[in-house]
Amino acid sequence: MNSFLGSFFISIFLTLIVIKQAKLHGAALDSNFSGVQKVHTHIVPRIGGIGIFLSVVITGMITMWRAPPIGEVIVKLLVCSSIAFLGGIIEDFTQRVSPARRLALTMCAAVLGYWWLDARIEHIDGIFSQVLSLDAIWLSLPMTVLAVAGIANAVNIIDGFNGLASVVAICMLLSLGYVALQVNDMFVLVAALMVAGATAGFLVWNYPAGLIFLGDGGAYFIGFMLGELSILLVMRNPQVSTWYAALLLIYPVFETLFSIYRRIFLRGRSPGMPDGIHLHSLIFRRMVLWAVGRRDARALTRRNAMTSPYLWLLSLMAVMPATLLWRHSFMLILFCLWFVVSYIWLYARIVRFKAPRWMIMGRRK
Repeated sequence: MNSFLGSFFISIFLTLIVIKQAKLHGAALDSNFSGVQKVHTHIVPRIGGIGIFLSVVITGMITMWRAPPIGEVIVKLLVCSSIAFLGGIIEDFTQRVSPARRLALTMCAAVLGYWWLDARIEHIDGIFSQVLSLDAIWLSLPMTVLAVAGIANAVNIIDGFNGLASVVAICMLLSLGYVALQVNDMFVLVAALMVAGATAGFLVWNYPAGLIFLGDGGAYFIGFMLGELSILLVMRNPQVSTWYAALLLIYPVFETLFSIYRRIFLRGRSPGMPDGIHLHSLIFRRMVLWAVGRRDARALTRRNAMTSPYLWLLSLMAVMPATLLWRHSFMLILFCLWFVVSYIWLYARIVRFKAPRWMIMGRRK
């Protein structure tokens, strides 16, 4: 708990400094209001990842002093994560790092973690205790790299509204910490609480008013840490089902896979081309719009804040059963299927303007 609180308060302080200083540097500000995924009306710093990353680094140094065995591994993990963070934060400042390059840097970070931390996918649990072995490096290495980079990119994709990606990530990190506590994995427990605390400190300034954005640096850093800690927890503790990690992370991952399918097969476009029809974008435009009504800046900010809770609840549909059933592969697989069906059903209803009435709040003038 000390790891969470220490990182939390450091992050609050550092993020406030970032907000104050960023306003002096135009390169760190998001002033583009015309993009298909833009829903803000005022200039906002987009470098919230700096406060989160530095908070975890400082807390990691303190942990290394107080508990060297755990601290040393955390420092190694932070060295790996810094490669993914670097690509994102440079993009936040310059807008010149392509998605392919950011993904490549995250893959390099995953390769380093594979060799240095033994963060590698070596098996997949079956339904009735069978295990599919992936010991061969030609299977394990590419699967690990694709999984970690995919999760980092997925967190970046769902980072569309105030508090959305950060709260989803906090819930996942707390789940990782809880399961790590059950199996006495102190490294994963401490690391997960540190990142969760730093993200919560950022959230103080991000939600609901959106005084600062997570940015690519923050999203890639948090996503990379989620991917690495999930793999480490599952592979270091055989009693934890690999399907726990799959269900825990299914919301951002399936959002990404569904977006790729939608762009390539339904719209005939490049999978890297941004669009405004993610599930969170549809909820904002077709559900929350009816609840708020006005189109001025204040109403738009409120609509932004009212969108995220819908997706928090959707994510909890996966996080809660994953946390409770972390060792039961069969049940975890069933909940994965249930989530996929629920997501597709909800998306289809909203895109056809047939959203369930119980999900639409009354209109407010």
